[in-house]
Amino acid sequence: MILTRLLASAALIPGAALVAAPTVNAPVTSATAAPMRVPEPARPALPRPPRLPGFAADLAQQPAIVGPAAWGRISQDDAWMRLSRAPQPERQQARWNYARSLIGQERGAEAFGVLEVMRQDDPDLEMVDTYRLAQGAALTLLGRYPDALASLGAAGLGTNPEACAWRLRALAQSALADQALAQLDCARGALTTPRPKAFVLAAARAAVEGGAPAKAMQWLAPLPDRDPAANLYRGRAELAQGHADEARLRFARVEKSGTMEQRMDARLSEVEAEVAHHTVGPEAALKRLDAIRYAWRGDAIEERALRLTYKLYDARGDLTGALAAGSALFRYHDAGQQGADFLPGLRAKLATALDPARKLPLDKAAGLYWDYRDIAPGGAEGDLMASHLAERLQQAGLYERAADLLSYQLFVRAGDLARGPLSARVATLFILAGRPDRALDTLRKSEDPSLPDAMIAARKRVEAAALSQIGRIDEAMAVLQDVPSADTLRAEILWKQRDWARYAEASAGSLPSGRALDTVGQAVVLRHAISLAMLGREEGLAGLHARYAAAFRGLPAAPVFEMLTGRREEATGPNLARAMAAMPSASPAGEFADLLERAPGSATKG
Repeated sequence: MILTRLLASAALIPGAALVAAPTVNAPVTSATAAPMRVPEPARPALPRPPRLPGFAADLAQQPAIVGPAAWGRISQDDAWMRLSRAPQPERQQARWNYARSLIGQERGAEAFGVLEVMRQDDPDLEMVDTYRLAQGAALTLLGRYPDALASLGAAGLGTNPEACAWRLRALAQSALADQALAQLDCARGALTTPRPKAFVLAAARAAVEGGAPAKAMQWLAPLPDRDPAANLYRGRAELAQGHADEARLRFARVEKSGTMEQRMDARLSEVEAEVAHHTVGPEAALKRLDAIRYAWRGDAIEERALRLTYKLYDARGDLTGALAAGSALFRYHDAGQQGADFLPGLRAKLATALDPARKLPLDKAAGLYWDYRDIAPGGAEGDLMASHLAERLQQAGLYERAADLLSYQLFVRAGDLARGPLSARVATLFILAGRPDRALDTLRKSEDPSLPDAMIAARKRVEAAALSQIGRIDEAMAVLQDVPSADTLRAEILWKQRDWARYAEASAGSLPSGRALDTVGQAVVLRHAISLAMLGREEGLAGLHARYAAAFRGLPAAPVFEMLTGRREEATGPNLARAMAAMPSASPAGEFADLLERAPGSATKG
């Protein structure tokens, strides 16, 4: 409402613009249409000169704000009257008076808006300590505590009592009790006069959470006995001093008249005290903490509840519960405030939970890692943890789950040097899972021209295998064109595709030269013979017989070789099929042979 009136009042202040409003494109009508013009080339934006310069120096010469009297209130009608009638040289002063009045009324959003307009008209105000103080106060009222502390941290405000009072309030509301208490001596002069209740509550909270409950009771003494906010901190202070009965009564009164936030704080404070004094069992305490966390999320209350939940589960040796509570603390709150040993301890619990010695079933181990993968250790330790779990999934035939697990490692956690080999491994697993489409997508997303040549070649071999799985043979051949020692892989792809002409050409150069043939050598010769038989190339078959007949003599595959090369009249369709079935199972492509086995449905994917 106020900001709306502030915008409307701009018409009463010639040349003034209280906020930077975006340009709205109005619909073009016959009355507003203009001839079309070719747009001019964009020009570099130049800094806009200040519209109302000079007030920064005036404000710097005015007395410093050292107490609450500077935030004197002005009636709303009087403030608007002054704003509308102020001549241009006095406009910034009128705005400044209005902003101070709004801060005194705890209307932070409107005060910040006015201060921002002043800064836009005179950017030099950012260098004036008094302006920075008002800006920090407005930001504190808005709950933007980090920004407020940045404004209140100006060099000239270090010993200013009013700045210290606002810093104390911002720090206490940020749950930084020790730092807030450090502001007390400096702020004492500004807190001796009556202030809004929020300052007293901030000081009391800092005292309670900073280990000075007696001081908290002193700060709260002037507040009414029925005030629920004061009773909340009185109860917490009584608990800290060991007065359980008095605290219980204070908390019961908060339950009667407090806000939802205050009631949750009171319930949590009771649980904290009972756990500290061992008057409640872990099971009952955890149930009450679960109820609090179910009803209240997202601020210091939830953080305290999670911290206590984590502590209780850890004390019981419950890894699953500790990981659940600890990971929530890590994800949604500042892990740095939980202590230096918090994150290392949490990661150690995950490592313990996944230790093979615990013999956790594979599905549970994989689910546990996936749920808490963001807290896994970094560097080599985290890579090794993920790699071992992926190996177990691969051995169980769960290729896609293994690939998904390592994909997170690849795109979120792995360093630049590790992404090359890891990307090839992930793509390989996706091919084995019958998902060549996902393999190609992984390779595309992880492409990096700066990888070593050997790694680029390894990735291209996997890419060619994936392309062959979806029937894009020509593309697979093109990918392998510049890959060293890729003849065997090219031949294997063509063999799987039954492309006899191109296979015969590709495999001719890889025929073994020795007199003794191992199983791989036998497979190479027999495959080449089958391709020639399919093409009806009698001369080639005769040459193979002359070259390898002696080497096959006495081998189990000798009858097949003789039928293909020596008794060509027997090389009919059924006999050729039997010959292919009787060939040695060893593949010249080695580990890539499995990647080239067509998975069910893979030809239709991608």
